[in-house]
Formats: sequence, structure tokens, C-alpha cells
Amino acid sequence: MIYLQLFLSFLQIGAFSFGGGYAAMPLIEEQVVTLHNWISSAEFVDLVTISQMTPGPIAVNAATFVGTRIAGLPGALVATLGCVLPSCILVTVLAMLYARYRTLSLLQGTLQALRPAVVAMIASAGLSILLSSFFGGDMVLFTMTNVDVRAVIYFAVSLYFLQRRHVNPILVMSLCGVTEVAVTLLQPLLT
Repeated sequence: MIYLQLFLSFLQIGAFSFGGGYAAMPLIEEQVVTLHNWISSAEFVDLVTISQMTPGPIAVNAATFVGTRIAGLPGALVATLGCVLPSCILVTVLAMLYARYRTLSLLQGTLQALRPAVVAMIASAGLSILLSSFFGGDMVLFTMTNVDVRAVIYFAVSLYFLQRRHVNPILVMSLCGVTEVAVTLLQPLLT
């Protein structure tokens, strides 16, 4: 039964996550955190981080991660298949239709109307991940007493290097990881 649940959940994610991986984040969070309670909010932030650090699409990486965590290798295969199947079918059909009707104004208007909705989905996912990172997964209490100061510092420094200095994102993530390891290892020596 769990295999069917994994397949159907990620089939829905794969079928309705228009706009790429970031747009899929609210859908993934809804399925794996809210609806099925397969992982916690804090684990969801870890899932996003791991999905970012590994090659491949975010939704596929998330499906593999959750599937493995819930039902091992068979779960990973079933969840990943559910995630990619709608795309394979839909892209094939859309490619044929687009090649035939690409000059049709109704098609161009529809595509243009979808863009703001996709941006809203990406912004929603980003805000949810940001708040969960800053407040340690406690999405109920937004007070300065439970803010993760290191997460805020990592965010601000990363944003600066990514936007102002145009540093490679992989390097920024690596430096944040190395910095956190160093801080964690040095913390007992400083206290």
C-alpha cells in the first residue's frame, strides 16, 4: 500500500508542478509533510538542501529521497517513476502540439498567463523554506527568541556573494557547509 501511496503522491507532484523544481516545492511539501506526515518541516528543509546539492531535478531528487526514507530502494524507484511519468507523457504530447500550433495566439496567451502563477509558486516555496530555516522548523512562533542567527548570517552572506559578487552557487554552498563544520568543531573549544 505504501508503494501505491508514494507513486500516486509523486504522480500528482509530477503532473502539477509546472515551472520547474522550485515551483514543485509547495506541492512536495503539501504531500510529504502536511498530507502524509512522511517527514517533518525541518526534514523538508534538509530535503531541499540535499536536492540542491545533488545533480538532477529537484522534484526527482526529492522523490528519491522520500521514497528511500519511507520504503527503501523499491520506494525510491516507485516515487521517482511517479514523479517523472507525467512529464514524459506531457512533454511528448506538448512537443507535438507546439510544433503544429506554435503560432496560434491562444497558445501564446495561455503560456504568458501561466508565468505569474509559476512565479507565485516559486515565491511561496522560497518564503516557506526561508521561514523554516530561520525559525528552526517551528512555523507557529515567529519571534526573535527562536530565530537561528547562524542561518540568518549564512543567508545574508550567501545572498551577497550570489547577487553582488556573482560567485558560483556550488562554491557558496560548499563554503557554508565548511564554515558550519568548522564552527561546530570549534564551538566546544571556545566554551
